Amino acid sequence: MRLFDPHIHMTSRTTDDYEAMHAAGVRAVVEPSFWLGQPRTSPASFLDYFDSLLGWEPFRAAQYGIAHHCTLALNPKEANDPRCTPVLDELPRYLVKDQVVAVGEIGYDSMTPAEDIALAAQLQLAADHELPALVHTPHRDKLAGLRRTLDVVRESALPPDRVLVDHLNETTVKEAKDSGCWLGFSVYPDTKMDEERMLAILRAYGPEQVLVNSAADWGRSDPLKTRKVADLMLAEGFGEDDVDLVLWRNPIAFYGLSGRLTLDVAPPEATHEGNSILRGAPKEPEGPAGTPTGSDDAVGAPSVSGAPAGAASKWDDPTAAPAPGA
Repeated sequence: MRLFDPHIHMTSRTTDDYEAMHAAGVRAVVEPSFWLGQPRTSPASFLDYFDSLLGWEPFRAAQYGIAHHCTLALNPKEANDPRCTPVLDELPRYLVKDQVVAVGEIGYDSMTPAEDIALAAQLQLAADHELPALVHTPHRDKLAGLRRTLDVVRESALPPDRVLVDHLNETTVKEAKDSGCWLGFSVYPDTKMDEERMLAILRAYGPEQVLVNSAADWGRSDPLKTRKVADLMLAEGFGEDDVDLVLWRNPIAFYGLSGRLTLDVAPPEATHEGNSILRGAPKEPEGPAGTPTGSDDAVGAPSVSGAPAGAASKWDDPTAAPAPGA
């Protein structure tokens, strides 16, 4: 089974999560920029964060055979902080980067005038850079938030079929679908959607233009929710093609609108800007004289802790069709 998590915040997760995700079938992720929990105090902190999404996280993901892309934006919550809004002027030089496959997360948190301005400005940036947009719908008063979001999208230069409206649920899915936007659903352990509710929506509205994600972050969340949705779909009578459409081909189709999506995972370098993720890695088996053949902190060490068996070049091709019953 091949899986694509189209919305997950891996900067909040550990390498153990990457290992478990690969074992579960995840071969590609998109990481949207978001609020880190601790308020930022200047645009410079955004820029360091953007740099990590363009460099360090793809490096970490590649250690586990996972293709990593990102979306960049001023998130809705911090659009209300005048210390942060100057990052809008910095975004254009980041939106030309190859790893950036959309503008996002943008949208609403508290539905303030400042959020109106940031959403409209970033939809225009997406249109200017010929990128799709990932739109966050608010956690409170969701239907009003969706309607306000769709009004701004209709007034923008970005067509609805280049917009993914995320964090949908039963109260918002119909109007979102009628708008022509792509439909995103976040599956969580306790809040947002769960697997059973997700299947009910798929039965009612079909799998076309639907993306399912874990949105896993620093809160209570689960980076394996995409696999759990896939398993339940199969158990409840959905076909393998339906699973592949929702959890692989639909994310590729949406983020492929950027013209930048690359699913090949190159064998990773030993370090990224002089840093590795090898601390704590098990040592290589001992050589003939009883001396270890590798060091857990050695630059260029031949193995990576928890990496899938085989070299990167031997990992399965994520673009290949799944084997029957895989």
